[in-house]
Amino acid sequence: MTPLWTSDEVARALSPVAMSGPFEATGVTFDSRAVGPGDIFFALAGESTDGHVFVADALARGAAAAVISRDVPDAVGNVVRVADTMAALVDLGRAGRARSTARIASVTGSVGKTSTKDALRAMLSAQAPTSASTASFNNHVGVPISLARLPREARYGVFEIGMNHPGEIEPLARQVEAHVGIVTNVEPAHIGHMGSEEAIADEKACLFAGMREGAVAVLNRDNRHYERLVRHARNFGVSRIVGFGRNETADARLVACRLQDSGSDVQALIHGRRIEYRLGAAGEHWVLNSIAALAVAEALGADIVAAAASLAEVKASPGRGARRRLAFGSGTIELLDESYNANPASVRAMLAVLARTEPAPGGRRLLVLGDMRELGEQADAYHAGLAQAVAASGAARVFLCGPHMAALWHELAAAQKGVHRPDSEALAREVATALRAGDVLAIKGSLGSKMKVIVDAVLAASGGEAGL
Repeated sequence: MTPLWTSDEVARALSPVAMSGPFEATGVTFDSRAVGPGDIFFALAGESTDGHVFVADALARGAAAAVISRDVPDAVGNVVRVADTMAALVDLGRAGRARSTARIASVTGSVGKTSTKDALRAMLSAQAPTSASTASFNNHVGVPISLARLPREARYGVFEIGMNHPGEIEPLARQVEAHVGIVTNVEPAHIGHMGSEEAIADEKACLFAGMREGAVAVLNRDNRHYERLVRHARNFGVSRIVGFGRNETADARLVACRLQDSGSDVQALIHGRRIEYRLGAAGEHWVLNSIAALAVAEALGADIVAAAASLAEVKASPGRGARRRLAFGSGTIELLDESYNANPASVRAMLAVLARTEPAPGGRRLLVLGDMRELGEQADAYHAGLAQAVAASGAARVFLCGPHMAALWHELAAAQKGVHRPDSEALAREVATALRAGDVLAIKGSLGSKMKVIVDAVLAASGGEAGL
């Protein structure tokens, strides 16, 4: 098996202060809990912990080497001493990108970037060796670690890039050096840090910095910031713009779709070529993500007919719309788990899915929402503004937590009100005890609202997976 990295390659990439014996590595990580045999472990300094504390344990668990910036007296194994471990990780990621011959896509957007990345992974890996960001590895640590993990033999790479403050995307984009970049959309996510949607659009457009010659920008033709994004892409030297969406001028256009609670049947035109396919994930937002992914796949040079066929196997991931049927009492309940993140656009998309999901006989639609974070001074208005979409979802009872959700609580019809509590811990038991067989339960909130606490309470109250 060809190693991912040899000690000679690491030495050339990092220019270490000191280095012990030779090694071959099969992986790269910064998470001491995930260290496996053959990994290079980077001892990074975090907000509350320092990776150097875990170096000895990482080596004892079989790490090929540990990258450190200070002495670790009890470490037994190969160590690579550098001046700055974070800078060294970036250097290794750059070396991984520089040696790769893969066609590379970068993905950002206010909503849908992880889903689009996952759809691309499914489509491209069915055609050739493909590497893609794990989970939401889209920040200053996740991007270089993903680049450092890029296998030599990869023919495609897909990298997610996120932000919640100004100035974060461009340095990451310049590390990735993509051939194709996609901005899924621009919505008021993180607007509390950014100040305006226009500022969000400007930051998202920094995805096109440092792209390779002949670069392609894939943009949402339906988004009101489309022309602004086009101007930025041109200024960064992008030579080709591809629009996707419902708009009749879109190069990758949604023609028709039949939405079901188990997925969708889709008809699209991709540069004038009619493509019909089955999509395994539910929701119109997933339909548009899939068309965006097809546009990226075409720009990368993949077979789009084969790519579309792969979409039947795409499912939403845990915390991002995963559907689970759980044994409960004399029947089952269906859990729609969107506990990982939330903003006004993604909540509305989830509510549309809930509206199309039919409870079993005797069941109801139940909705649990936690605060949407980082919305700034207008946070209460954004929360209250969800009332009409909540009413249209058909939710029989609505359970809310967090201070900003109080604004939505006051707008709800009395018949829909379940309870409002200050946090997810206080709400979890009440949601679990309100359930009955046949119910459909949707849970969504920002990561900081800790909605997984409620998901875990529901799982504990159920009789386990019953299948779908």
